[in-house]
Amino acid sequence: MTQKISSKQTQMRRCVSCREIKHKSEFLRIVKLADGNIFVDETGKGQGRGAYVCRNEKCALELKKRRRLDKQFKTKVPDEIYNSIVDLFTEQF
Repeated sequence: MTQKISSKQTQMRRCVSCREIKHKSEFLRIVKLADGNIFVDETGKGQGRGAYVCRNEKCALELKKRRRLDKQFKTKVPDEIYNSIVDLFTEQF
């Protein structure tokens, strides 16, 4: 007997910074395209390899400090990307 996977199960993602599992809508998505360009995808629907980070300052700062995106994308991510992510969350407070 085959089990059907519900759509709720497929919407769960893990933060690359704190490793917490949450619903996809609770994360900010960072995307690496096939040509190597990396950008913040606020819609969560962009094409390419995605990495997810919690929408809070703590995870953003840890992401930058430990350069987690470099490891996730297996390439050097420009400091401008890290700074833009941190700026998104520090402006909210």
